[in-house]
Amino acid sequence: MEQNPHITIKNIIFDMGQVLMHFRPEWYIDQLGIQGKDKELLLQLVFGSAEWVAMDHGKLSEEETIEKIQCRLPEHLHSACEQLVGGWWKHPIFPMEGMAELMQELHNGGYHLYLLSNASLRQKEYHERIPGVEYLEGRVVSAECGMLKPHREIYEHLLKTYSLNPQECVFIDDSPVNVEGAMCLGIQGIVFHGDCEVLRRELAEMGIIFR
Repeated sequence: MEQNPHITIKNIIFDMGQVLMHFRPEWYIDQLGIQGKDKELLLQLVFGSAEWVAMDHGKLSEEETIEKIQCRLPEHLHSACEQLVGGWWKHPIFPMEGMAELMQELHNGGYHLYLLSNASLRQKEYHERIPGVEYLEGRVVSAECGMLKPHREIYEHLLKTYSLNPQECVFIDDSPVNVEGAMCLGIQGIVFHGDCEVLRRELAEMGIIFR
């Protein structure tokens, strides 16, 4: 859907992982002192599992997720699975370089900032540590609403919850599929590749003014 040139962007919607903060599964595993084939197993069967997505979707509890993943792991990795699923968020938050400053400038420019993230119920445990959180006016987290990007319903839920006009919004996510999902509702989208200066230029091209 094409953007009406006469409508001004008022709302900036951010993804969380790999946009506001780095999500580093390999680093979390390293903290357990696990390397080699065991590390690869944990990357694939924990962070790359359907159960991880189902937990973010709100369809599986943390305990159910751990139990199901452990069934596919050797017994000596069961404790690591429990620590990763239930405790990765206890580690330091790694800010995306330049993002908090960019958010501050957008806030100073009068734009309304929101979070739209696929994340588990644990998100509320570390929400206040997310860089730029003080500039957010609202949040939608997948596990809390039982909806998942890129399904249409979660974008509609965000728009309805905060009474947003989709044509007055731009959505920033590192996943092209998630961005395309937003664009199907008339929201402008930007795929973020880790460079805030590139993002700044793309926003400026949409008429966004930084202050």
